[in-house]
Amino acid sequence: MARLIAVANQKGGVGKTTTAVNLAASLAVAEKRTLLVDCDPQGNASSGLGLAREGMGKHLYQLLINETEASEAIHSTALTYLHLIPARTELIGAEIELQALPGREKILQERLRPLLSLYDYILMDCPPSLGLLTVNALMAAHTVIIPLQCEYYAMEGLSQLVQTIQLVKRVLNPRLGIEGILLTMFDTRNNLCHQVADEVRVHFKDRVFKTVVPRNVRLSESPSHGKPVLLYDVSSTGARSYLELARELMKREAVDGR
Repeated sequence: MARLIAVANQKGGVGKTTTAVNLAASLAVAEKRTLLVDCDPQGNASSGLGLAREGMGKHLYQLLINETEASEAIHSTALTYLHLIPARTELIGAEIELQALPGREKILQERLRPLLSLYDYILMDCPPSLGLLTVNALMAAHTVIIPLQCEYYAMEGLSQLVQTIQLVKRVLNPRLGIEGILLTMFDTRNNLCHQVADEVRVHFKDRVFKTVVPRNVRLSESPSHGKPVLLYDVSSTGARSYLELARELMKREAVDGR
C-alpha cells in the first residue's frame, strides 16, 4: 500500500514544488512506484515534469469534481517508475465548488483510494496557502514534509503551519504526522542560514532531515527544461541532495517498519 506524503508550506518560494518534483523523481530512480499529485492550480509540478498544459488530457480538477476516474487522470513521465496527476488553472475553481459538498475535506482521499495498491509512494504538492486544497492533501496524507527556506521570516510561517497540521490531526486525520522539516536554499556562506538551521534543529530535533538542499543553479534551471534535476544534471549538488533525501526517507521507513 502506498505511503501518502503531502509537501506543504503556506509560504511561497521555499522550494516546495522543487522538493515534490525532485524527491518523487529520486524515489522513482530507486525503483519505487511513485505518483506525484499536483494540487497547486499554478501547475508548476506538472510543467516541471515536462507536461504541457495544452493537450494535457485529464487532470486533478476533473478528478475532484468526479468527471473522471483516478486511473484516467494518471500521466506517464520520462521516468518509468514516476507517474503524475497534473493540475491546470481550472483547479482554482475547486476551492469554491468543493465548499458546498458534504465531506469536502475528504474528497481527495476518496478519489485516490483506488490507486493505493498501485504505488509505494504518493506525493502531493500543495499550493502555497492553507485553503481547502491543502486541507484535502493533509486529510489524505500519512505525513507531511515541510520545506523551509533558511531565512528569518520562514520561522514565523513554520509555527503557523505546524498549528494547522496539529488541528487537522486532532479534528480530521488522527494518523497525520510530520515526516520531516527539510532545510532548503541553504547558503553555507550566510551566517543567518546557519542560525536558522540551528534554531530549527533545537526546536524540532529529529523531525529535521539530515539532508540539506543547497542553493544550486542547476536545480533552479531544470524546471524550465521540463525535467527533474537528476535528468538535467545528475552530477549537480541539487541532484545529489535530493537523491540523498530519498535515501534518508526510505531508510526512515525501513527502520520504522512502515
